[in-house]
Amino acid sequence: MARTVTLFTGQWADLSIKDLAPLAKKMGYDGLELACWGDHFDVDQAASSAKYCKELWDLLDSHGLTCCAISNHLVGQAICDLIDDRHKSILSPAIWGDGDPEGVRQRAAKQMALAAKAARNFFNAKPGRKGKDEFPAVVNGFTGSSIWHAIYAFPPTNQAFLDKGYADFAKRFGPILEAFDKANVNFALEAHPTEIAFDIVSAQRAVAAVKGHKRFGFNFDPSHFGYQGVDYVKFIRMFGDRIFHSHIKDVWWGHGNGEVGVFGGHTDFCDARRYWDFRSVGRGDINFEEIIVALNDIGYRGPLSVEWEDGRMDRVHGATEACAFVKKLDFAPSKVAFDAAFDKKNQ
Repeated sequence: MARTVTLFTGQWADLSIKDLAPLAKKMGYDGLELACWGDHFDVDQAASSAKYCKELWDLLDSHGLTCCAISNHLVGQAICDLIDDRHKSILSPAIWGDGDPEGVRQRAAKQMALAAKAARNFFNAKPGRKGKDEFPAVVNGFTGSSIWHAIYAFPPTNQAFLDKGYADFAKRFGPILEAFDKANVNFALEAHPTEIAFDIVSAQRAVAAVKGHKRFGFNFDPSHFGYQGVDYVKFIRMFGDRIFHSHIKDVWWGHGNGEVGVFGGHTDFCDARRYWDFRSVGRGDINFEEIIVALNDIGYRGPLSVEWEDGRMDRVHGATEACAFVKKLDFAPSKVAFDAAFDKKNQ
């Protein structure tokens, strides 16, 4: 069978989960990747209430939907970041508190660790589970970065300065990853500008910083690599055993008017001058055929989760079209060699 196609709910948090679930089914999705904001997945309740977990599964099941992952990006962003007023708009009052940067980082780290317990409780309650996960439990998210502001090396930035950033990441995420291991849940970083890993080399450095911890891996998303000039298919092949989840999101690049480069020129998304912009799946420049082949080659059997972002298109139209695109694109790997039948013993 081809993979489960899910919809990441992060960009739909203005809708209640009760309204989004039937809409997602109508758009053709098999399940949801539940964001830990809006009312889609409450980490505190899932960590403490079996009733909450059951009721959420009952809601999903009533619409013929499943779930393979939860996503805690907003809290994750605050764990290693240099905190400023922008974070207040994406964090709960409990995490923001008085806004003291170190306090924010510590509360965010505590909440991410709690997300592991919440995910374990939630997936343990999955109908028909029979004591074993169909797909390893995963929490997708961000890490933030104390050194992203140094992406361009001026004032002159030496490797010792950058080493401190990776050491800070390891110090903050080490206990988090231990909590994930205790809960038997994987953490999947969406390698992304502003995170501790944003391309292949920085991803290798992040893995090394946490000493190859088995619970640290990636939520593969090609849209964050293509416009940078990073080989997103090579990323799959290099980190095959750490691809814990996969987003399907498109982007185009080289379509601006030459006034704005890859750094974005402080323009808003969908400004016609921009060098790159996110696009509805199948309408950008990502080669998804190569991605499916590579995912098959590494043995990835997890979901293909559409993260729908396209500021120029109605989202219901786009997400419906994207679901159909992914289902047509995906295929199960072969269980036999295509030329095996030429051998007489197989005839």
